[in-house]
Amino acid sequence: MKPKTLITVLGPTAIGKTSLAIAIAKYFNTEIISSDSRQFFKEMYIGTAVPGPNELKEVKHHFIQHISIYDHYSVGDFEKQAIDSLEELFTSHQVVVMAGGSGLYNKAVIEGLDHFPDVDSTIRMDLNQRLKVQGIEELQRQLQSLDPVSYASLDLQNPHRLIRALEISIGTGKPFSSYLKQNQQQRFFNTIKIGLNAERSVMYERINKRVDLMMDNGLLDEAKSLYGNRHLNALKTVGYKELFDYIDGKIPLEFAVSEIKKNTRRFAKRQLTWLNKEQDIHWFDYQTPYGQIINKLTEILNI
Repeated sequence: MKPKTLITVLGPTAIGKTSLAIAIAKYFNTEIISSDSRQFFKEMYIGTAVPGPNELKEVKHHFIQHISIYDHYSVGDFEKQAIDSLEELFTSHQVVVMAGGSGLYNKAVIEGLDHFPDVDSTIRMDLNQRLKVQGIEELQRQLQSLDPVSYASLDLQNPHRLIRALEISIGTGKPFSSYLKQNQQQRFFNTIKIGLNAERSVMYERINKRVDLMMDNGLLDEAKSLYGNRHLNALKTVGYKELFDYIDGKIPLEFAVSEIKKNTRRFAKRQLTWLNKEQDIHWFDYQTPYGQIINKLTEILNI
């Protein structure tokens, strides 16, 4: 009996992962696990580029808008639930597809989470206070000094992840990144990684167009509806925090939109930095016909 296989679709934001994942899932008559941590929240729709109703009808998706911004939900929670879901799906499917640009969440499913030593809780308290007083840029500079690897790969606009990396680096005297991939777990399935990429200029153009489309589709109204919850971690993310600054009267709308584009481009660059450390991704240009990619998959799967 052939081993069960998880096909993971990877790549920077706005590259076309959703469409490819759907094409692969339809070919193998299977379902999709979403590993995009921004798409977990039911209140965040436009700004997270959640698959549209027609896309969700084509193939059954799991972990799309399944929790609330008010819920406490960690990568550890996702790992457990995703593995439980895969155990069930693999009882009726030989292949399952996973798609999403959240590197840590993909890693949690494929390899398991890393284990970090306990550190003094006052370090986090101090970092949170510095965040309020000095701003996020000062913490970003410190991480760049203490752990250049994490600086290049983390979402630096996410204060929760930034502070987590800093507290480990400060509390242990070793870079946060040095604790990664120490205890890879043996999963009950094989994994094939498919990566989509494009020339940097093309990738940036696609990001800019997506942001414009989000604004046309009502992102500002969505941000206004969520403004009262702007203190929640889920909303301290690109696309919302810039518009919250506009709503606060700190910046003009045009500048807020340009900041969303800039910060999304930076995020995409960090996504690629993370992915480029992987040795086993089968890369394709984003314009590669889906049939060609599927042919490669059937060749690898020997079916």
